Amino acid sequence: MLIHKAAECYGNSEELIGKVLGGRRSDYYLFTKCGHSSGLDYPDWDLLMLEKSIDRSLKRLKTDYVDMIHLHSCREEVLREGGVIEVLQRAKQADKIRYIGYSGDRKDARYAVQTGVFDSLETSVNIADQEVIDLTLNEAIKRNMGVTAKRPIANAAWTFESMGETEYPYIYWNRLRDLGYGFLADNQNGVEIALRFTLSTPGVHTAIVGTKNPDRWQQNAALLEKGPLPREQYEEIRSIWRSTAGPDWVGQT
Repeated sequence: MLIHKAAECYGNSEELIGKVLGGRRSDYYLFTKCGHSSGLDYPDWDLLMLEKSIDRSLKRLKTDYVDMIHLHSCREEVLREGGVIEVLQRAKQADKIRYIGYSGDRKDARYAVQTGVFDSLETSVNIADQEVIDLTLNEAIKRNMGVTAKRPIANAAWTFESMGETEYPYIYWNRLRDLGYGFLADNQNGVEIALRFTLSTPGVHTAIVGTKNPDRWQQNAALLEKGPLPREQYEEIRSIWRSTAGPDWVGQT
């Protein structure tokens, strides 16, 4: 089976995937996200907006159900109100979705996991973003949740000689200068170790590596043929993180 993720529920990505799927729906596991208004004339987290967003995704994807829908970056205080969770549970009861996931970081993600409502967690974890390892992953393991790592190679931020503060990977770029991992001196070796680190992390089951190159997934798969990092190497990366990370080095959503 091919696993495909409809990017972020935004833009025309769902419509494009819907056109490609055609009559081959049973060949795919199809995941998407919901939460922000994304063009609908409602505030973020409005309950009616969430219902309309789910139905819009199904229409765009030309399907009557998705295998997984991730609630995207919903804050703890909103989750505590309970309404957004009820909308997702009703959609599941109506067979519009098979599983309910949460996508996010920091204490918001930990609370989402602790509710016991969500089947899956999508969260940032990589050599430059390790807060979740101590904060949340053990909670996910206890609940037998599937965990998808986003940003698993830290956006390859170390490959840039310089970077402006407003650029997307800047925080990782800046952290990596302080972390000073020796294995990043060689870019290809750095990608391999970074990816193997993420997928060697207890509780992590799969990873999303963004790319514009359709052949990249084969290259990444080849990098993983060596299997998990040796325990000593993994713990060395963790030790460097623990001795370097500041209190503001929180998970990046």
